[in-house]
Amino acid sequence: MSWNEFWEMVGGWFIDAGKSIVAWGANTGIKVIIALVVMLVSFKIINVVARKIEKGGEKKAESSGKIHVKTDKTLMRTLAYVFKLTLKIVVTVCLIGYLGIDTSGITALIASFGVCVGLAVNGALSNLAGGVLIILTRPFRVDDYIEAQGYAGTVVDIHITNTKIITPDNKVIYIPNGPLSSGSIVNYSEKDTRRVDFSFSISYGNDHEKAKAILKDICESHELVLKDPAPFIRVGEHGASSINITTRVWVKSSDYWTVHFDILEKVKTEFDKNGIEIPFDQLDVHIKND
Repeated sequence: MSWNEFWEMVGGWFIDAGKSIVAWGANTGIKVIIALVVMLVSFKIINVVARKIEKGGEKKAESSGKIHVKTDKTLMRTLAYVFKLTLKIVVTVCLIGYLGIDTSGITALIASFGVCVGLAVNGALSNLAGGVLIILTRPFRVDDYIEAQGYAGTVVDIHITNTKIITPDNKVIYIPNGPLSSGSIVNYSEKDTRRVDFSFSISYGNDHEKAKAILKDICESHELVLKDPAPFIRVGEHGASSINITTRVWVKSSDYWTVHFDILEKVKTEFDKNGIEIPFDQLDVHIKND
């Protein structure tokens, strides 16, 4: 082979390689352009749909006078954000695969990242799930007086991750929805009526029938005590130093504390007028002098 033939062969190789590179680059460039166009259009559509979902939920929440799973603004905003983020990730991974890049590594990376994020925000996700559960099951509503997680107060707002209550001494407490949804909740406002329980102690030397008659008159004469069910007044216990009379009356839930304090004050006044002794613990000390 002569030098001229050798250089002609080498030149042919370079020409063929260049044509292949140009063809590959042109094909890849077209794919990249198509992928970018599809990504931009898809992201735009996703943003518009998510915005409509969010705005639609807010309009329904504004037109509704109460919190509801279909109209809660916070819930709709969260769902719209999750919807938008998930679809954008799916579109991105699909376009990467369209360009011929192996997506198995990216998928594994996303899965690992999801596990890390899940571990990091485990508490937040628990509160989020608890908020959705509270909105669905409705164990209490705004303005209800509840007792939960060691606190008692009036519910003023139900957020997606926590519930805001105000205590009778005007302290604001935020209770996480995770433990709130899985723990015990006492709702004092769900029923229209409540029972007020008392236990009055009198001396063994007093007439317990007279004491019962006084208690009956006090309970029946109070305007906020309900007639049905009728007041319950019976001797409940023979104590170590007193006879304990159990007294129970039914009232409207909103009148509970008014009746509670009124009857306590009235009983003390009437017992004193009628000579009914309310015994108290005494200690007799005898000194023996040898």
